[in-house]
Amino acid sequence: MGHLKTILFLSAAVFSATAFAQWQWVDKDGKKVFSDRAPPAEIAEKDILKRPPGSRPALPSTATSAAPAASAALPKISGVDPALEEKKKQAEAADAAKKKQEAEQLVAARKENCNRAKQAKATFDSGVRITRTDAQGEREFLDDNARAAETKRLQEIIMTDCR
Repeated sequence: MGHLKTILFLSAAVFSATAFAQWQWVDKDGKKVFSDRAPPAEIAEKDILKRPPGSRPALPSTATSAAPAASAALPKISGVDPALEEKKKQAEAADAAKKKQEAEQLVAARKENCNRAKQAKATFDSGVRITRTDAQGEREFLDDNARAAETKRLQEIIMTDCR
C-alpha cells in the first residue's frame, strides 16, 4: 500500500508541474505575470523570465556587425502580393471579356430587331391586307388606324435599332 501512495504522489507531482504556467515575465507595471501563452509583443526580451522548452528568444534589437549583412540578404517586402495582383488582373480581364460579349450580344440583337422591323414595314408599305390573331384566337384584319399605329411603331424601332 505504501508503494501505491508513493506512485500516486509522484504522478500527481509530475502532472501538476506540467499544469504550471510555462511563461513568466515582468509587465510594464513591474508585476510578475505567469501564463501558458507568450507575452504580448510590447514586452521587452529582458523582461521575459521563463519560457517553455523549445521556444526561441527573439532576435536582439541592437545592431551588430552581422546585422547589416543579414538584413541585406533578406528579401525586401514591397507590400504587394504578386499572386493577389495576378488574380486581380485575371478577374479584370474576365470582367472586360464578359462586358465585351454582352455588348456584342446587344449589337447582334439590335441588328436582328432592325432587320425584322424593316421587313415588317416593307410588308405594311406594300398595301397587302394584314391580319392578326386576337385574344380569342380568331383572325382579324387591321383597319387603317391600326395599320398606321403599327407603321409608326415599326418606324420608331428602325430609328432606334438601325443606327
